Amino acid sequence: MKNFNFHNPTRILFGKGSIAELKDQVPADAKVLILYGGGSAERTGVLDQVRAAIAGRAILEFGGIEPNPRYATTLKAVEMIRENAVTFLLAVGGGSVIDATKFIAAAVKYDGDAWDILTSRGSVITQAVPFGSVLTLPATGSEMNSGGVITNPEKEAKLPFSSVHCYPVFSVLDPEVTYTLPPRQIANGVVDAFVHTTEQYLTYPVAAPVQDGFAETLLRTLIELGPKALETPKDYDIRSNLMWTATMALNGLIGAGVPQDWATHMIGHEITALNDTDHARTLAVVLPALLNDQREVKREKLLQYASNVWNIREGSNDERIDAVIEATRGFFEQMGIKTRLGDYDVDADGINHIVSALKEHGMTSLGEHKAIGPDDARRILEAVL
Repeated sequence: MKNFNFHNPTRILFGKGSIAELKDQVPADAKVLILYGGGSAERTGVLDQVRAAIAGRAILEFGGIEPNPRYATTLKAVEMIRENAVTFLLAVGGGSVIDATKFIAAAVKYDGDAWDILTSRGSVITQAVPFGSVLTLPATGSEMNSGGVITNPEKEAKLPFSSVHCYPVFSVLDPEVTYTLPPRQIANGVVDAFVHTTEQYLTYPVAAPVQDGFAETLLRTLIELGPKALETPKDYDIRSNLMWTATMALNGLIGAGVPQDWATHMIGHEITALNDTDHARTLAVVLPALLNDQREVKREKLLQYASNVWNIREGSNDERIDAVIEATRGFFEQMGIKTRLGDYDVDADGINHIVSALKEHGMTSLGEHKAIGPDDARRILEAVL
């Protein structure tokens, strides 16, 4: 196992009716800005629950944060916070809203050009406005980590950032608020959490059985419960376990002390920047192709994945690797997510654009060995045209 320094300061308030606990978490003297996305938080009554829980405080609201949060939108919120001397932010939504809130919280306290936060991957952040979150769409783990991703269509860029100053103070996870989510969003959330887990697991062995076993349990849980969540959308046990699995997939725990490979995400981000394809759907396209392309360097972990997650133990090593990659692709398809670039209107010209964008954004040495370059990315993408 590799050395690591693990710290996660986010308090989790989990379960039925947990939104009411906001009254004890948001400072009584705070001037609060509630941030949310489209109209679903209002229609489903979640915003009303939040307003009731923090009543008595000075409250402002900022809506309209996009599914892939736009840089220009976040700057409007920054201006509003500065003009109104807001002291606490409360994100109500999924990972996109929470990601945007993290960026906004940091940008308010940053004296330079806010774009620096993204080009530096967050290294210029030295402070942020405190914030909490109410999670409505389990997927990204943003409710319990320090990172986010912001899109700037004008620059054709979707860039990640991270900082120790960007952890939520707390996050509220009430599985019942997910009952009204459309199947598309449930499927996206399951696949996003699945790929987060594989990118911290499918690398190479480092004698870390705790992290491996935890990751394998998360993957088996998603494989078992993901399809059931589509079939029985109001099953509390299913929804609660999916919600907690998505959180645990990216709160730093399973990635502590093990190598990580975020190439699927970095390539996927460029697909989204190209044509606004749902983030999880880009991952479903890239991951199986990347695993096949990198099968030699990932051989030991792919065989472990086949055995421990999918119960594939028959056949030669290559046959088992073929089978587990196909099982992974089949799971995504079972969740209703297509796994070819052509399904998302990306052709050879689109691949050229994606590869150029990877170069422009410095994504030229990806993977656990920093060995996946632009030519490798091109080959991976061409395999799933």
